Amino acid sequence: MSATTTGPRRFPAAGSAQPRGRLPRLLRGPAQDPRWARPALLGLLAATALLYAAGLSRNGWANDFYSAAVQAGTRSWKAFFFGSFDAANFITVDKTPAALWVMELSARVFGLNYWSVLLPQAAEGVAATGILYATVRRWSGPAAGLLAAAVMATTPVATLMFRFNNPDALLVLLMTAAAYAVTRAVESGRTRWIVLAGALLGFGFLAKMLQAFLVLPGLALVYLVAGPARLGRRIWQLLAGGLALVAAAGWWVAIVQLTSAADRPYIGGSTTNSVLQLALGYNGLGRLDGQEAGSVGFGTAPGGAARGGGAAFGGGTGLTRLFASEMGGQISWLLPAALISLAALVWLTWRRPRADRLRAAALLWGGWLLVTGLVFSYMAGIIHPYYTVALAPAIAALAGIGAVTAWQARRTPLVRAGLAATVLVTAAWAYVLLDQSPAWLPWLRMVIVACGMAAAAVIVAEHWLGGSERAVLGAVLPLALAAGLAGPLAYSLDTAATAHTGALPSAGPAAAGAFGGPGGAPGGAARFGGAGTGPGAGAAPGQGTGTGPAGAPGGASGRPPGGTSGQLPGAGTGTGTGTGTGQAGRLPSGGRAAPGGSGGPGGLAGRTQVSAAIIRLLTSGAAGYRWTAATVGAESAAPFQLASGEPVMAIGGFNGTDAAPTLAQFKAMVAAHEVHYFIAANGNTFGGGSGTSAQITAWVAAHFSKQTVGGVTVYNLASTGTPS
Repeated sequence: MSATTTGPRRFPAAGSAQPRGRLPRLLRGPAQDPRWARPALLGLLAATALLYAAGLSRNGWANDFYSAAVQAGTRSWKAFFFGSFDAANFITVDKTPAALWVMELSARVFGLNYWSVLLPQAAEGVAATGILYATVRRWSGPAAGLLAAAVMATTPVATLMFRFNNPDALLVLLMTAAAYAVTRAVESGRTRWIVLAGALLGFGFLAKMLQAFLVLPGLALVYLVAGPARLGRRIWQLLAGGLALVAAAGWWVAIVQLTSAADRPYIGGSTTNSVLQLALGYNGLGRLDGQEAGSVGFGTAPGGAARGGGAAFGGGTGLTRLFASEMGGQISWLLPAALISLAALVWLTWRRPRADRLRAAALLWGGWLLVTGLVFSYMAGIIHPYYTVALAPAIAALAGIGAVTAWQARRTPLVRAGLAATVLVTAAWAYVLLDQSPAWLPWLRMVIVACGMAAAAVIVAEHWLGGSERAVLGAVLPLALAAGLAGPLAYSLDTAATAHTGALPSAGPAAAGAFGGPGGAPGGAARFGGAGTGPGAGAAPGQGTGTGPAGAPGGASGRPPGGTSGQLPGAGTGTGTGTGTGQAGRLPSGGRAAPGGSGGPGGLAGRTQVSAAIIRLLTSGAAGYRWTAATVGAESAAPFQLASGEPVMAIGGFNGTDAAPTLAQFKAMVAAHEVHYFIAANGNTFGGGSGTSAQITAWVAAHFSKQTVGGVTVYNLASTGTPS
């Protein structure tokens, strides 16, 4: 290989620059690419779209918390801008709102339903896969780009999150696009690409706050080292990119901070009603050291502060966290290969010129992987396994680049041995991960190991086997792909075929020792509410029964999701009944319920049901009130808000621990007839056992009469009664 790579490598070399003839422009691709490159890319993207979008509506509202906020954003532009949980603008979600904006615009155009909420996530996943291909291809050729894109697309946690409505899908897309912009900047030296990269990361902050900045060291380092301009110019260009980052992230923060607290919703998750405190505290440094004021608990930190429970959700801290049962099956299938590739790339390019593209790629993706991976490994605060989707582009890029680079340099015995060893290690690690679910596809483990051993044997014995390079590649490639991708692909297919709901989704089959599962109460029990009657849900899980269009939500008194009109996604003609336990009528017809198992504490599982009786109560009593009801915690409020289509006040925000409203403020709201009902704590209430939420609960119980409606205790705040 030459000392400095100025263009994409071709793989294989034979027949790489073929005349395109009259092929359509879309199928031709760049002139220097082999003829197979563009059709292969289009086929991969089509398969990725199918994986991410097929049966998407089986997830229902997915994370009710964010879907309720999307509903609010379709009813109120003020709620849209601030990221409010409810259309009456009491409190925001505990994140910046960029990811909500995408879903809310989709829902405003196509109506609020499962597809309009979830399809943008699938589109973001396909876009991120395509951008990753384009980025890797520029310096390492189309073969490396295709391998990277395939690894990215089949990473189980990527399949999970690109079918879900958490902010991570948009975050990954923006970070990958920023990497592409930096790649173009290294090639051209133009300031506009650095500015674009900064703006993309700034917008990433508006998607998921400081997590977007974990890739910043790697992106800045690669341009500082490998940029074509002189050092002084490179420095001020990076400063310009930093200004763009601050501007892209800061405009919304500035508006929120400068808006009077009386004229905007309370900033959920903060202790001072400040978005800056939220970014630096609960969603910032608190995630690193565990000192998360207002967190959900799970132990006590020094000084008596609540801990975030990182070990409970993501396993113990340390270098092995990403490989452990909680996170291993989500992200680590190709992580050993990526780390070996990174070490090999650094070794191969150690003495090359400053602007060498292969070393620049190692700096870019290696910086991304090491910084983000180490932060995730040692975070003492809240970390969920699905956060690891942020590692997928870096792992995929390093695996693709490393494989192609090693193949091209395999004439060197040490490189050939390293390539064979990497295939064996990858197959062995896939065996370990699959063995965590021993009853699930037990034959697959042995197939992967056999393919890995066969591929490694061919690589080592190539010198003695003879034959053309094309013949050897034809033997090695399918075996190596099976060894590396069969495991994560099987996990991804299982993930796509399984309904995932709630705040703690997990990809693949249940793994021994992992926390939680695909979602659901322990043992698959229903969270709250009683059996409802109304349109049946076909095969959807839940306790509601009735007849009606297949796919309509059971127990919803005939109201479509969020109170919208028209037929539900996936609805057809016929009758059906929803039986069993779980989320009655919240999944479309034909959706497979997540298996029973521990889905996390409290209401984080999300498999809730709302009875027809409680919906009738809320909707019939909504007129003249700002909030039809109030309850502790957004996880409890979200199902009622989505089912009724009316604003429900989430006292204390997501965790029920925010100091909003105070007892005095809530008393004033009740006196002003702004809140009609108070829904008592139930199986879906998470947090809120102390502070103002507990004070409000005690005051309501002491001064208002209660009734049980559909298995839920409800207090009518419009009339006093004998304390119970």
